[in-house]
Amino acid sequence: MESETEMAPTRFAGPLAVELDALSLTSLPLVAPDDALPLPPASDREVWDAVDAATLAELGTVAESERGTPWPQPLASQAVRVHRDGDREVWERPAFERQRRLSRAAVMAATTGDDVWLDEVADGVVLLCEQSSWCWPAHDDTLERHGAVLATTTDPFLDLGAGEAVAQLAWIDQLLGAQLDERYPGLRARIRDEARRRVIDPFVTRRDWHWIGLDGDVHNWNPWIHGNVLVAALRLLDAPDESALRAEVVRLSVEGLDRYVAALPADGAIDEGYEYWWNGACRALEALDVLAHATGSVVELGARVPALRATVAFPHRMHLGGPWYLNLADGQARPVEPKPWHALYRAALRAGDAASAAHARAQLMAGAPVADAASGAGRLLRALADAEWRDATSAAAVAAGASGAGGAPTGEWLAESLWLPDVEVLLARERAGTAAGLTLAIKGGHNGEHHNHNDVGSFVVARDGVPVLVDAGRPTYTKQTFGPDRYDIWTMQSQWHSLPVVAGGGQPPGARFRARSVAAAPADATMSLDLASAYDVPGLTSLVRTAHLDRATGQVSIHDRWEADGEVDGELDVVEHLIVAGEVELIPGGARVHPVGGGGTVLLRWDGGLDAQLDVRELDDPMLTAVWGTHLTRVRIDVATRGTFHLTVERDDMIAKDHR
Repeated sequence: MESETEMAPTRFAGPLAVELDALSLTSLPLVAPDDALPLPPASDREVWDAVDAATLAELGTVAESERGTPWPQPLASQAVRVHRDGDREVWERPAFERQRRLSRAAVMAATTGDDVWLDEVADGVVLLCEQSSWCWPAHDDTLERHGAVLATTTDPFLDLGAGEAVAQLAWIDQLLGAQLDERYPGLRARIRDEARRRVIDPFVTRRDWHWIGLDGDVHNWNPWIHGNVLVAALRLLDAPDESALRAEVVRLSVEGLDRYVAALPADGAIDEGYEYWWNGACRALEALDVLAHATGSVVELGARVPALRATVAFPHRMHLGGPWYLNLADGQARPVEPKPWHALYRAALRAGDAASAAHARAQLMAGAPVADAASGAGRLLRALADAEWRDATSAAAVAAGASGAGGAPTGEWLAESLWLPDVEVLLARERAGTAAGLTLAIKGGHNGEHHNHNDVGSFVVARDGVPVLVDAGRPTYTKQTFGPDRYDIWTMQSQWHSLPVVAGGGQPPGARFRARSVAAAPADATMSLDLASAYDVPGLTSLVRTAHLDRATGQVSIHDRWEADGEVDGELDVVEHLIVAGEVELIPGGARVHPVGGGGTVLLRWDGGLDAQLDVRELDDPMLTAVWGTHLTRVRIDVATRGTFHLTVERDDMIAKDHR
């Protein structure tokens, strides 16, 4: 039987390799480890005495409340829960919070110079080094490889969690290395030993990691892990006899990133949606930014590859208005955790994308923090140390506060129409530059996408930037979420998207269940697609959905028509589903919707004579309640065998009632 090292794949050459064609990846001009990461050490007082005051105040308040209290401790009995009842968060919560506490302590140590904070950092570092595994239990393959339900410490699994842990230690080492050497001699050696054993050596010797994408299925784990391994190698492989290993890990990391970039579509779209852009394409851009710094700007790739330049615009292209975004797959329509806008801002500057830079600048209000510990140590520290970001966001926030525009559904980046052919998403609004009025979004694609929901042909309609006809998103992750029973989860099913149920059934999962004959006319705000192939219904020959935003009338229309061949005994029975957020009131021939937050009401009208019923879905999962509140409503319209269905959506000029 071949060993894992013998199974190593042949070298991959994609867009990054083309751009690096004048350089040998095995001899990239890397700067010394002390200077390899783009973060000034704590000794640079010009930087760390000028940290954004609002961010430092928020971090300091939390850090002071934590200091002197027991550190969060993830337990074995919590880790095993993922195998017993599918609960992965019971272990992840204390593990994540421990690392966030460590990041906050590192900021306090750098900004105050007080030894009490350096002691707090040392405590957090040692606890992390003594944690049995950095791998999140839901990802570990120890059960399959060893029959164990707890991590096998002699065979570490390199996942997102291990990558985040090793990168956190590398960034802290870069920030506080001199101070740790003075107060805790030997601790930095411990960091390096753990990094080699848990991450670097497994990364080099085991080359069958699924997230590399050897089978062509490249997803967001690839840049997230490769970027963190790159950071660790650049900073922590600093022994004289490790220079060759350092160069090899960098080469493998860049080659791995190349696989992701090669799979990135020309339009820069992410089939996992806005939420996963931040931990996919954004991670790739950040990794290449680090590489540029580590090579003294000799290797500048992020702005030279067309797909990478295009993906910088993806966040603002998905923006509906205010805090709302078009969500695809497992994404949230209103993201709960703060986003690392600094990372987008830097990428936008490198790409020369003024609209993306403006979008990033506009997200922070006057006096609000510019970064958050939840985004990870590297993102937090880089944002705090970047004077250009601090000054840009301060100016933008003050301007927004002075004009009263904070949170308003306006923005120069809001295009009138947008068509992303690779993910088959059309988004159209009544006027460019504002979310006022109705916005229509509809997707084609297939049911084998990353973080897939069975949602081919589903659509979203927003009023004034607030979604009214919605995609629910996803609940809290459990073992079931990525297991064989994924589509038993209601949010993943086509029956809980705005889609027809045909002959009693919804859409099945799998890439073969897809849209066909997709035709988009962005200027006309129209898209048509045949959904018949997205259903496993014998005899269904066509199911054509046409979606249109009439800018003259401010009205959205959805028109479905279907046909069956002789294999079907009689006509196909169809029930149309509409998923609505807010309060729904049935009226003759339609419904009135009062959106979440008490915004302007919307009227839904459908063909006369159709019977409609409401299914109210009470929500108790925090991932859903944080976005939609207490419930979502499914409108079921029995179309029976008519063969057509027509829906219109329009603004209601009645005085909106407050249904918050």
